[in-house]
Amino acid sequence: MNKEDQESGFISHLTELRKRLIHSFLFLVVFFVCCYFFAENLYGFLVDPFAQAVKDDGTSRRLIFTALQETFLTYLKVSFFAAFFITCPFILIQIWKFIAPGLYKHEKKAILPYLVLTPILFFLGGMLVYYLIMPLAIKFFLSFESTGLSTNLPIQLEAKVNEYLSLVMKLIFAFGISFQLPVVLSLLARVGVVDSQFLKTRRKYVVVIIFAAAALLTPPDPITQIGLAIPLLILYELSIFSVKFIENKNLKDNNA
Repeated sequence: MNKEDQESGFISHLTELRKRLIHSFLFLVVFFVCCYFFAENLYGFLVDPFAQAVKDDGTSRRLIFTALQETFLTYLKVSFFAAFFITCPFILIQIWKFIAPGLYKHEKKAILPYLVLTPILFFLGGMLVYYLIMPLAIKFFLSFESTGLSTNLPIQLEAKVNEYLSLVMKLIFAFGISFQLPVVLSLLARVGVVDSQFLKTRRKYVVVIIFAAAALLTPPDPITQIGLAIPLLILYELSIFSVKFIENKNLKDNNA
């Protein structure tokens, strides 16, 4: 292949990449506009764990905003968050269509499961936050309220619209990204960076790293930190089995 052919191939790849990026961006914009029309409903869905946690405490609860533009900007954030969540599988499909033509058949079989597993694990992390971690964390934080008997004035939560959304989004992203641990370790095993024995012998160090990461990625409370660390430890153990399975499969293919 001469230099002119190489340049032509490189330009065609860039053109293909630009087309995929434009399609992904347009898809994201369309869903962002659609989601904005339902921004109040989407925000209500995210607020539901808070509403369910406080519905029986006998106190009149509300969410407040202290800046004129706060609710509007919050609705923009929740619309973009929902649109990105919905379009993530489409973006992964575009990535797959871009890289698939350059892969061998066995490479396609190796990578495709990870493209499917990535959004599923992210979704499971988000579900864990929504249905378990957030209700427990909210009740934990509300336990610090005071009636005023010992503090002279009552201490009561007045949650802000934007701050509540930021907390929920931070937790969902933290859990969703952290749940990609099996994918990352399996990919590292396929390229020969780690093996099952390596993961087993480093288990005690990984426990410390996981709890440190949970402390950095979540608010400073034991509920969310332990709620992230324990699933990650389980996923790490599952990753060891996954890596071992990959090793056995590679050994069988080499002996065949």
